[in-house]
Amino acid sequence: MITPYSADDAKGLLKAAIRDPDPVIFLENEILYGIPFEMSIEASSPDFVLPIGKAKVERVGNQISIVGYSKTVGTALEAAEKLGIKHGIQAEVINLRTIRPLDFETIAQSVAKTGNLITVENGWPHCGVGAEICARVIEST
Repeated sequence: MITPYSADDAKGLLKAAIRDPDPVIFLENEILYGIPFEMSIEASSPDFVLPIGKAKVERVGNQISIVGYSKTVGTALEAAEKLGIKHGIQAEVINLRTIRPLDFETIAQSVAKTGNLITVENGWPHCGVGAEICARVIEST
């Protein structure tokens, strides 16, 4: 299940989904349609493909990990910026890119470094992606 945030994510993950022999759900948040994103030089290449199941650290930090997907990555980046400006907190922001497979390794490494976790999503507070991430983090410590 793919959940792109940026133009780079959308292009690279859609190409990966087309090439994947297994069924892939490509979940787009229509609210992102009107938001302009700069496309990287790397993503402009016709050979650009992103791996399914690999999260991206959008912002490096060492005090708190903020994990989101799709539109919530933008919310997480805004929150990280405000935390830095107002409180001097260095937040690491992780863009999941795919929900299944979930790149738990990237999340676990970030939480091990920061010792704190916030999940951001637009879904239900229980039985959702954030709840699953919290459960896995707790189980792994």
